[in-house]
Amino acid sequence: MTVALDRRYRSVPARLFGSPAFRMVGKRLLMAIPIMLGVSVLTFWVLNLIPGNAAQQLLGAEATPEQIRALEAQMGLNEPAVSRYFDWLGGAVTGDLGRSFVSGQDVAGQLGERLTVSAELTGLALIASVALAVPVALLAARRPDGLFDRVSMFVSVSGLSVASYVLALVLVLVFAVRFAVLPAIGYVPFAEDPVENLRGMVLPATAIAVPLFCFYTRFLRGDLVDQLQGQDYIVTAQAKGIGPWQVLLRHAFRNSSFGLITVVGLNLSTLIGSTVIIESIFAIPGLGQLMLQAINTRDVLVVQACVIVFAVVTVLANLITDLLYAVLDPRIRYGSG
Repeated sequence: MTVALDRRYRSVPARLFGSPAFRMVGKRLLMAIPIMLGVSVLTFWVLNLIPGNAAQQLLGAEATPEQIRALEAQMGLNEPAVSRYFDWLGGAVTGDLGRSFVSGQDVAGQLGERLTVSAELTGLALIASVALAVPVALLAARRPDGLFDRVSMFVSVSGLSVASYVLALVLVLVFAVRFAVLPAIGYVPFAEDPVENLRGMVLPATAIAVPLFCFYTRFLRGDLVDQLQGQDYIVTAQAKGIGPWQVLLRHAFRNSSFGLITVVGLNLSTLIGSTVIIESIFAIPGLGQLMLQAINTRDVLVVQACVIVFAVVTVLANLITDLLYAVLDPRIRYGSG
């Protein structure tokens, strides 16, 4: 019996690492390597096409050509672009992303500090948008063309027509200037003061969440209505005497959730892009603000690292989306192809 148990437990790692899902994860991670290389090459090439460099930005317009050349040599900017890229790549493979040309700080350390701030902002916006979109879409789909459905669709279309940065300025004008109930700018770490941290995140998270909420509501409501009106399994459930809400929640929403997960995963890159502008408007020291400042100062190493982080997050989001399919529906299997 001991031998049998030993064999069974030793077979657990074999089943885990030999499972289709694990093979899929391995393939996606391997595919991410050339993607990361392509993104880094493209980013480095585009940044080198922009006129000027960090040395010119630091010295200012009154600097002499000799002063600029001396600082370029000190920074290594006088080396060929190909050589500088491979020097950066060699360090990046070992976790060394170099030092900022402007601040002199370690780039990896800067990313770690800023990434937590951006993760909190995007996380709050994503959770809020999905948490509100699901019940609103369910109520709208319960009675298509009803009063609630018409109002929710009007709000969704209106929200999609307003850019997030425009909405951010309106929110500041109303809640920070007119009524003075929320701070307009600044960031307080959660560990320092949780209440002030959340108060400072309300307006920027809302500016990002509202367009997402409107899009998710329209998408999920439309998919639910299609499920309820034309699918055989819905007709079968109704024929069995299952109540309308049970049909909506247990059958229609379960299938529509796959489409919602896909859209959320694909929209994550858009969500990250929104933080670049929103963080600058609200003076939030996140990754987006860091990248925008680095672009203005031609801090190539910082921009390169930020873009790589954005690309990694997008790849991981798509991977997690695929894994969630198997969690929500065990019938889904990932083949070897």
